[in-house]
Order: sequence, then C-alpha cells, then structure tokens
Amino acid sequence: MAEIENANAEKRSAAAWSVAASAGLTVAKLVAGLATGSLGLLSEAAHSLLDLGATAITYFAIRISERPADSRHHYGHAKVESVAALIETGLLFVTAIGVVIEALRRLWGHEAAVSVTWWAFALIIGSIAVDYTRSRSLHDVAERTSSAALEADALHFSSDMISSIAVLAGLALVALGVAWADAAAALLVSAFIALAGWRLGQRTIDTLMDAAPEGVIDKIEAAGRATQGVLRLERVRARPSGATLFVDAQVVVPRTLPFDRATSVKDDLTAALRRELPQADISLSLLPVELDGETAFDKVLLVASRQGLAVHHVTVQHVGGKLAVSLDLEVDGAMPLGEAHAVATRLEDAIVAELGAGVEVESHIEPMLVAAVEGADVPETDRAGIARVLMELAASDPRLTDIHDVRARTTPLGLLVIMHCHASATASVQAVHDAVQDLELRFQAAMPQVKRLIGHAEP
Repeated sequence: MAEIENANAEKRSAAAWSVAASAGLTVAKLVAGLATGSLGLLSEAAHSLLDLGATAITYFAIRISERPADSRHHYGHAKVESVAALIETGLLFVTAIGVVIEALRRLWGHEAAVSVTWWAFALIIGSIAVDYTRSRSLHDVAERTSSAALEADALHFSSDMISSIAVLAGLALVALGVAWADAAAALLVSAFIALAGWRLGQRTIDTLMDAAPEGVIDKIEAAGRATQGVLRLERVRARPSGATLFVDAQVVVPRTLPFDRATSVKDDLTAALRRELPQADISLSLLPVELDGETAFDKVLLVASRQGLAVHHVTVQHVGGKLAVSLDLEVDGAMPLGEAHAVATRLEDAIVAELGAGVEVESHIEPMLVAAVEGADVPETDRAGIARVLMELAASDPRLTDIHDVRARTTPLGLLVIMHCHASATASVQAVHDAVQDLELRFQAAMPQVKRLIGHAEP
C-alpha cells in the first residue's frame, strides 16, 4: 500500500511541475511570437498552450486514477489516464492542422514581416533546455509508474523540443535573408506535432482496446510450461490499466489430481507469474480434464475422492465382456448401517455413471476409526515376548527376515503391534503384502489378544 501511495505522489508531483513548465513556456513563446511576428514562434506558442491544457488534464486524470475500485468500476479508475492521453492526441492534431493552414497561407503570398532579435534566440534555446529536462523526467516517472498520461506529457515535451529546434533554424535562415524559412519551419513543426500525435494515439487506443502488451502472453505461457502439474493454459488474457496488468487464464490440470495438489499447482504458477510480472493482478481458475491414459482404477479413485470417501482394495476385472469393480469402503464405525449403506449406494451409482451403464459395482463396508484413541506401551517383558513369537513365526517363511523394531501398545480397541522386517528388493509389492498378511493371520491365531498387526517391510 505504501509503495502505491509513493508512486501516486510521484505522479502528482511530476504532473504539477509539467503544468508550471507548460504555463511558463506558453507565455514566453506567445510574447516572443507577437513581438517578432514569427509564425514558427506563434505555432510553438499555440503548441505550448495546448500542452498546458493537456498537462492540466493529465494532472486531474492522475488524481482521478488514484481512486480505488468501487461497485461500478471493478478494475479501478486507471483507464482515465488513457482517456486523458486520447484527448491530448486530439489537441496535437488540432494544433498541427492550424499551423499547416497558416504556413501555407504565408507561403502562397501572404507574407508577414518577421523581426529577428537576439532574445528570441535566447528564449528558444531556453525552452529547448526546459523541454529536454521535463521530457526526460516525465519519461522516467512514467516508466516507473506505468502512467499513460505522464508518457503522453513526456511525448509532448519531446515534440516541443524538436519543433523548437526547427523554429530556431527557421529564424536563423530568416536572419540570413531567407524570408520563407519561418513558414517552412512552421510546416516542419506541424509534421513533428502530427507524428507525436500519431504515436501517442496508437498507444492510447491500444490501451483503451485492452490490447495485451507485447511479449506478455509469451511470458505467461512460458511460466505455465515451466510449472509442474500444469498440462496447458487456456483462455490466456492480459490487459493493462494504469500501472496494473490484469491477467487471467484457465489452468488445465489432470482431473485425477487431489484437490489440495491442484490448488498447490495453481499457487506455484501464480508465484511464477508474480516473479515475471510484479505489477500483475492475477486471476487463475482450475480446469480439470480427463487424460487419454486414464484407467478404470483411476476413475474409481477419482469418484471416491470427489465424495470425500476413503476406499482401498479396489479391484477392476473384465468378466464375460463386462466390467466388474469391487472395493472396500471405510466409514465411521459408529455410523448406523442404514446410513452407511446409503453412502455406499451413492458411491456405487457415481462409479456406474463414470464408467458407463452395465458396470457391476460391489462395495464392502468397513469401520474406520475417526476419533483418536489413547494408547500406552506394554511393559518391556511383554513386548519382548511378543517379539519372540513374531521371530519364531517368521522363521518358517523365507519371504520375510530380520524382524526388528517391534512395538506393542494397549488401546481401548485391543492390543496393537507394529513391527519392521526385511524382504527381497526384487519381490513384488503384492508378494510382500501377502507374506505380511500370512504372518499377521498366524500371529493373531497364536496371540488372540492382538487386535491388529502392522508390518512395515523394507528392502
């Protein structure tokens, strides 16, 4: 917020100084033009007078642009600077046309006496110095604050400087006896004014038409390609409004991504865009899509995830040309069976809708421990006895070796035992799981008080 206020204060100060400089130059050139009869000086005075009006418009436009967004102007008021720049463009062309008409009138026989004095030269040289200083200062502030109105002002002072040089050359030629040089210099001034108006008009219309700044879309798409998890970007749009660049896009991600991971992908891309475009106001939306390589297994997990349900032991089979799905569904163990059955039915219906009619879906409802339970380690002698039983049982199965790190805890649900063991690194996960499950069944038969054995196999 402080950074924005500092930028606004800098813009206000630059605009105020421009008003003062334009007023001083206008008065000085008008007095010199009337005293000498130089059309070049008078055209410069008219140019500066319009610049004075333009800088005043700029000042008030900057004050308005600082207003925050409201119920009618959701993107703020920064575009008023572009409107001011468009008005200034029109004033530049009006000035150019007026100068051309008077210059041609003089060239076609309506000559006017031009009195060349030393102080006229001094005034023009002084105005060139002021124009140069203000143009550089305004351009720097405009670049730092992305102000279209100040950039227009900088262009005005820059064109003033060039046209003042043309007037200076015209007066020098008049002093040497070339009477038509003043009118010719005025025509040259009008050409510079028109060129400045054309360039300013192009930029201003681009801004008002919401044209994306050159290269911005390429930067956004490059950031998308570099962000892990983003498949592509769609509907990428960018439009400037004052110092702010509004960016919005649809981030295409696999629909199988968990919601928190998809959100993380969007956050990663937003951070990357902020590094590339610090002044951007970024709005991204997620667009989950189905991948060509998505399996029936992936789709079942996706459906369960959408409903916030935990499933395991998902099995997908092709039986007689028909797809059959079975799964274990975990629900709160305290939930009434009728309610649990309704949950299972909704899940089964959603899987059928996803995989297509004719799919056979069977779910096995299992109790899931929702609330945490208190536990306590068993005495060391009891733990050691449990470990010996596990080692003796495992000794008869070569698939599992080195039973270690055995822990045993009592809980309200029964005795819970945790153990680590080693298995071949080349064995399949299914084979190792079967071996651990076999050990669990034999262990529970040997020690019925054990509610559950959790085995962690390591290569």
